[in-house]
Amino acid sequence: MATTRPAKLGQPFTRWSIRKLAAHLQRLPGRPLLIGREALRNLLARRGITFQRTKTWKESPDLDFEAKLDRIEYALTQRPERTFAFDEFGPLGIRPTAGSGWTRQGRPDRLPATYHRTHGITYFHGCYSVGDDTLWGVNRRRKGIDHTWVALRSIRAARPDGAPIYVILDNLSAHKNWRIRAWARRNKVELCFTPTYASWANPIEAHFGPLRQFTIAGSDHPNHTVQTRALHAYLRWRNRNARHPDVLAAQRRERARVRSEKRVRWGGRPLSAAA
Repeated sequence: MATTRPAKLGQPFTRWSIRKLAAHLQRLPGRPLLIGREALRNLLARRGITFQRTKTWKESPDLDFEAKLDRIEYALTQRPERTFAFDEFGPLGIRPTAGSGWTRQGRPDRLPATYHRTHGITYFHGCYSVGDDTLWGVNRRRKGIDHTWVALRSIRAARPDGAPIYVILDNLSAHKNWRIRAWARRNKVELCFTPTYASWANPIEAHFGPLRQFTIAGSDHPNHTVQTRALHAYLRWRNRNARHPDVLAAQRRERARVRSEKRVRWGGRPLSAAA
């Protein structure tokens, strides 16, 4: 009954509280159940029923869903030394951003509140080398074909031998422009697009979580120049310490978050089937 929506049982609310559930059990027709709130809370805990936030998900309508995932999986598992990932991270504004950190109990660090956004926004255009486990990128004022082209050329330059490479990226129109596709064919760059609503298939997403956690959260940058310097300082540290336990833990958390929100694991299998 605790996992049943109250509306299905004729109650005028969308979720149970311990008090409401206990009261409803006491009014069951023909078989009332008298139980205290603490006993009910312990009973739910023993049964593995916990109070959790609702998740959302979208089922991909992409007709080539399996084929695209298979190609990405092939590049990641069979050609990791020649596989790269690209995506934009943002928008990044200039404002105090809440975070977390160590401090004396009852005395949290405080950031000034502001409702003014006078500096505009930027986007971090990130590139990730799967084989080298290296992350790099630049901040731009907007997304666009020209900036995507520059990023792809930097990726191509990372393997100057002219052999084919694979670049995983999403379905943004700036990524699928005919000029970029023509350039990719000429330069032996295979563009591996993620399926619709499946951005979690792009391995760079797992690295944007630590980037947000260690450089944006808890910050109060005065302008974009300072913010960009902080991002690049983190990238230099991260590439020198790619196997640092904190970096690996943050990446695991981000992978779990993006995949659980989509309710799928690698290969498109539902969580219930994958368990």
